[in-house]
Amino acid sequence: MKTIVVYATRYGCTEKCAGKLAEKLGGEVDLCNLKRDRVVDLSAYDRVVIGGPIYMGKIQKEVANFCMKNLHKLKEKQLGLFICGMLDKAAEKQLHGSFPPELLVRASAKGCFGGEFSFNKMKAVDRLIVKMVSKVEQDVSRIDEARIAEFARALNND
Repeated sequence: MKTIVVYATRYGCTEKCAGKLAEKLGGEVDLCNLKRDRVVDLSAYDRVVIGGPIYMGKIQKEVANFCMKNLHKLKEKQLGLFICGMLDKAAEKQLHGSFPPELLVRASAKGCFGGEFSFNKMKAVDRLIVKMVSKVEQDVSRIDEARIAEFARALNND
């Protein structure tokens, strides 16, 4: 089975999670960063995994645009959908608000892999917002490797 993990990332957390997921998936796996790779040919893939970070309650626009542009092709593939974010309590709502309903019902695996605050990578305005909202003053990583492994198992067993 040939898989492509398509994602967007702002400060690297989603890219890190996509890489960890790719290591756990069976078969051949390609990674595609939508910020670098504007054109994605899905015809060579049996399975498509789509992921992105949540900022201010919304998924990154490159991910949303990719889903809408490829909606018909994606409905023909085995799918996995994930988000990265720091708000565990809101993760389910954010996940369902990030992807079209047609894809959500078809996805073999859905999940939130957690998130990171990397202040040295952030723009000044993002640092300020994160500090005000989260009350966090230093780098924090809450990437959940167990959730990534569970997500991979669900896709590998489907």
